[in-house]
Amino acid sequence: MSAALSRADDEAPAANAFHAALGRAAIVSLYDELALEPKPGLVSFADAGSHDDMDASTFLRSLFALRHFFVHVAAQGAASADFAPLEALGIAAETRMLRATGGVNTHRGAIFTLGLLCAAAGAAGRACDAARLRGTLMARWGPALAHRATLAHDSHGARAARRHGLRSASEEAALGLPTLFDHVLPALRDARRAGADDRGARLHALFTAMAEVDDTNLVHRGGLQGLHDAKSLARRFLADGGGLGSDAVARAARVHAVFVERRLSPGGAADLLAAACWVDRIERMVR
Repeated sequence: MSAALSRADDEAPAANAFHAALGRAAIVSLYDELALEPKPGLVSFADAGSHDDMDASTFLRSLFALRHFFVHVAAQGAASADFAPLEALGIAAETRMLRATGGVNTHRGAIFTLGLLCAAAGAAGRACDAARLRGTLMARWGPALAHRATLAHDSHGARAARRHGLRSASEEAALGLPTLFDHVLPALRDARRAGADDRGARLHALFTAMAEVDDTNLVHRGGLQGLHDAKSLARRFLADGGGLGSDAVARAARVHAVFVERRLSPGGAADLLAAACWVDRIERMVR
């Protein structure tokens, strides 16, 4: 089985320069997320956050292992692939990630979300602004994603979503990634327009994601109360100016300390931040 999956990249349609640019943008955007700090409970170059099984070097090994995946999945999208070949590429990418990290899940959510976005961009072509990306995603793979969301996936996040009636990552995708396109990406853009630098804009987008998404990573670590408390802290951060104020970094650091003390880690929000950075970067690339 694993040998068959490892051949998935070799069987993908030929990638061109545009697909390669989409893939590079995905890796750079995941690096943007890693490099941002202070991020509540999350791994950065400053510390390992709430984690004792990974650090920044683990993430760098994962990024290196994933460098071809996003290129190939974009080529599959351009070739009008059904969902099954995309999923096979994603499973093969997870296998490589886990091999590179010694079994640590660093980027499973990002493989899913950014993989879908790269496939949609490949299908949409160079005129791939946010609206067209979202429309292409739903037109090409919406029914398959809706079916996938009904299946009982055996993961911490899926189990937590079922147990507590939350919206899972699969359901987010089936709905066209509403948290990304309706909240996190606009927050990144709005903060930039308001004069925030890259760090401030990304903090603003991350805390927006934390305030909006049903992050099952938080439920797994802190129960439903952990999710509610994380959302409350994120909303307070935004109400106090978000990433726009001169004290944004200090306020984010205080939230980080609370998350580390409680061992909370909003991995789903981190994936959405990387996805927003990617869409923003792609829109600027194709102008």
